Amino acid sequence: MKQIKLLLLFCLATAVSVSAQNRRYFDEVFANVKVSADITYAVNATVLYLAPPPNGLGQAVPEALKMDVYEPEGDVETSRPLVILMHSGNFLPPQVNGGCVGTRKDASDVAMATRLAKMGYVVAVADYRLGWNPIAGTQTERVYTLINAAYRGVQDSRSCVRFFRKDIAGGNNYKVDDTKITLWGVGTGGYIAAASATLDTITDTYIPKFVTPNGPMVLEFLSGDVNGTKVGVCPPGLGLPYPDGDTLCYPNHVGYSSDFALAVNLGGALGDTSWIEANEIPIISFHNPTDPFAPCETGIVLVPPPVNFPVVEVTGSCGFQPILNAVGNQSAMVNANFSDALSVHAKSINGNIEGFYPFFGNDSSPWAFSASSNPYGLTSDPMCETLAASHTAYIDTIMRYFAPRACAVLGLSADCALVGTKDLNPAQVGLSAIPNPSASDFILKSDAQFVMQNIEIVNLAGQRVAYFENVNNNVFEVKRSNLAPGVYFARVLFKEGISTQKLILH
Repeated sequence: MKQIKLLLLFCLATAVSVSAQNRRYFDEVFANVKVSADITYAVNATVLYLAPPPNGLGQAVPEALKMDVYEPEGDVETSRPLVILMHSGNFLPPQVNGGCVGTRKDASDVAMATRLAKMGYVVAVADYRLGWNPIAGTQTERVYTLINAAYRGVQDSRSCVRFFRKDIAGGNNYKVDDTKITLWGVGTGGYIAAASATLDTITDTYIPKFVTPNGPMVLEFLSGDVNGTKVGVCPPGLGLPYPDGDTLCYPNHVGYSSDFALAVNLGGALGDTSWIEANEIPIISFHNPTDPFAPCETGIVLVPPPVNFPVVEVTGSCGFQPILNAVGNQSAMVNANFSDALSVHAKSINGNIEGFYPFFGNDSSPWAFSASSNPYGLTSDPMCETLAASHTAYIDTIMRYFAPRACAVLGLSADCALVGTKDLNPAQVGLSAIPNPSASDFILKSDAQFVMQNIEIVNLAGQRVAYFENVNNNVFEVKRSNLAPGVYFARVLFKEGISTQKLILH
């Protein structure tokens, strides 16, 4: 009997927890996450490590590009939105960039991936090819190596997208909906996300700052096309900084689309605003307007201290977000007309535009933390920040701002603007279910002055099992249909807010 009582208490606690939450894609409706680690999504040539003579003759080395895939444990949904998350690190490994970030194991990225998976997303935290020369003796060489590093990052992000499309065609092991793919970049990954959303062809890079007297800095015959679906080989006799015949791009998953639906950048910047055109991918941005390394407006990228070398002019979120709004690329978010407190606050501090949340303060990446003060075991302890309440608060804000916008862009729900809507106690609106428990159909009722607009029925896992819109009445009959016996929740939208009624079906 004691065991039965404990089980009942557990079920009741679970029910209360789920009823207090909003819904999938807005809240963490799953308790646990399954992680499939070290999956190879592509193989491509890296210039970070050059194979030495006599075996490599200084050639670029083929690198297996890895990802860790996070999935909500116990999820029965078979068509889920995907987030591909790319880490920070200045296109250099931790051993070179200072030691706090630079791999898919970065603690704050793991935390964000875990939270997104608990919200119902599939999340692939992916490495990408590194390598450029921030301490080159000339600015031209620094620009050359950086734009090519970013170009390789775009190729890798799109190769990862194609990996999942190929997997879908082969059985869909990860249960992904390929019409609902988000590319999420943190720091340096933010540069990749913004470029991947706007860089349509290699000719977009044929602008003065990326061209030398000898021609464009990015060459398709050398580095492959912008999707990474063509071989790139160094031809003989051109005097390029690679051995003749060196292969710099290996195609992966050719024949599958590289398209995705939404980009998110936490920091980073856009190589040039001329890349933005109408009818391109919407972008959600988080940025510190005083970021000294990745300008939020238009400014020069600086190699971080102690070097402080100037590299190239770029435009960050403060500069490119108004352009995205002006050309209509943010229309899905604009049309959702978000009126929750967070959205209203964001517009009050970002110039009244949609899709940009500025973080003010002295920290250029206030969401970032490490597993320890020296997460990558360097001989010199870099004294990295570890998890604090402030990091959690910033990530909370990021998730709350992202969730409804992703919902609107990806079409995850008919009620994307409801996040932040006032929660109403059922007694406030007279909400009840009759009969309850029920063995068949049941009626939802509310007081006459509180009119039900939309009704969503969710199960204990937070998954929607039925939805009724444009109810516009205070009495509504819900057909039992094929709902299995169990505990459910009716989330009812009123003009005044949302109220939740627990349901028991026999």
